[in-house]
Amino acid sequence: MSKQQYQPSELVDLELRQKEAKQVRKIVSTVALVLAAILLIGGGGLYFYVSSALKPYDKKDDEPIVVDIPIGSGLSLIAQTLEDEGVIKSARIFKYYAKFNNESEFQAGTYSLTRSMTPNELLETLKTGQLYREPTFQMTIPEGLTINEIAEIVEEHTDWKASDFKRYVNDPKTIKTLQEKYPSLITDDVLAEDIKTPLEGYLFPATYPFYEENPPIEEMVDVMLAAMADNLAAYLADWNESGRSVHELLTFASLLEKEATATTDRETIASVFYNRIAEDMPLQTDPTVLYSLGKHKDRVLYKDLEVEDPYNTYLNKGLPPGPIAAPGASSIEASVYPAETNYLYFLADKDGNNHFAHTYDEHLQNEAEYIAPQYEDEE
Repeated sequence: MSKQQYQPSELVDLELRQKEAKQVRKIVSTVALVLAAILLIGGGGLYFYVSSALKPYDKKDDEPIVVDIPIGSGLSLIAQTLEDEGVIKSARIFKYYAKFNNESEFQAGTYSLTRSMTPNELLETLKTGQLYREPTFQMTIPEGLTINEIAEIVEEHTDWKASDFKRYVNDPKTIKTLQEKYPSLITDDVLAEDIKTPLEGYLFPATYPFYEENPPIEEMVDVMLAAMADNLAAYLADWNESGRSVHELLTFASLLEKEATATTDRETIASVFYNRIAEDMPLQTDPTVLYSLGKHKDRVLYKDLEVEDPYNTYLNKGLPPGPIAAPGASSIEASVYPAETNYLYFLADKDGNNHFAHTYDEHLQNEAEYIAPQYEDEE
């Protein structure tokens, strides 16, 4: 085959096209090299950043750093606290590292940590509760207590009078300050006209360590509120989908807490309450009657059911204006995730076992079989 012959003008065009193609290849090659360099540098930078964050802050610094981990602290708060105190380099990397290793159960307290500790050493310390110092005393707030009962426990453990505690938690200035600190927890619902005690049901029941003999009331209330906020956090996304408020959640959970015994199925009791609300039936729960009366009684009488009070769920349909006690974690969870049943009634026998019924006739049969009449008029 003979070689192709080109005219002079064609040769010029060919040379130009070849030159342009060469320039394009050069530009493409340059861009590719630049992109590769960026990826290499970026990837390398990220690697070194993560690697550095997972090393001790300063492996030669063994100076103790006292770090307080409050009751109810989640992993995010703990990681941020460690970063703020200069114990770790990155809260975000520490949090991801803990999650990657399925570490989530940490103990509150005051710790002595150092910048020379590795992430694994920090996690192990926070898990085992190797505290810097033992608390001066611990105060246990059981589930189902009212503000007045909590005040009595405070008086037993400190130099504060119960009246001091109640005065503080009922002071409008206190409520305003706490609303600013916990805006998603303490809303204007606590200031509604029929509310008896603004913070009723908002102080989380738990065992709290304190490191001085007579801690300020502000501190005691704050740790209880912080614990409630942290315990609610896991449920709020699902609860908010229902369009109901945090105040309603705590109110519902408080009823569940007061009705529950050691052997009760809280999820099933919760379903009874929800079913009655859906059927526009009054909840008719005795603890609201006692709260309306403002005193404890071993037996609720028929005449007690007639007390005219917004909290009395025999006379008023739906939830009462606010919580009637401090609900624990199990009651909060059951309120958000109740069982699916058609029950409308239940009662507990003398051993604390619950008996559920779909109809009032079934309920009367359970009452006749398992318990004596609960309400008797006094002469």
